[in-house]
Amino acid sequence: MVTGAFWKDRWKKAEAAVPTKGSRTAAQHHGDAAEDFALRWLQAQGLALVQRNYRVARGPHARGGEIDLILRERDGTLVFVEVRARASRSQGGAAASITPAKQRSIVLAARHYLLRLPAPPPCRFDVLAIDGDEVAWLQGAFDAGP
Repeated sequence: MVTGAFWKDRWKKAEAAVPTKGSRTAAQHHGDAAEDFALRWLQAQGLALVQRNYRVARGPHARGGEIDLILRERDGTLVFVEVRARASRSQGGAAASITPAKQRSIVLAARHYLLRLPAPPPCRFDVLAIDGDEVAWLQGAFDAGP
């Protein structure tokens, strides 16, 4: 089982990474650490990784979407996971940072991903919100809409 101590250690290492010109930013290091933690945490809950960081481009002037983690439940359900991490809840918390626009971009990427499959399985959209040492797994956090 992955603990909050693991997350704190990863967060400190990400903060210690000093970006150099042309390298990844501190925020990108934090995001990577959060995704590493989330993947281990969800695998400990019995989910299996299908794909990480699935991206789709919409066009030259429009943004596409990205899915942080795509996992599969034991029952075959495909789970699209958005990972959000905040050092604390002082700004409203990690889960609150997922706007309707972000949800639409995740749904766009999920629909694109599902087009590759011969028969789409049952699916859901989850959020793994990390606020300091607290981890909240919000299953079915939002839906694909109409």
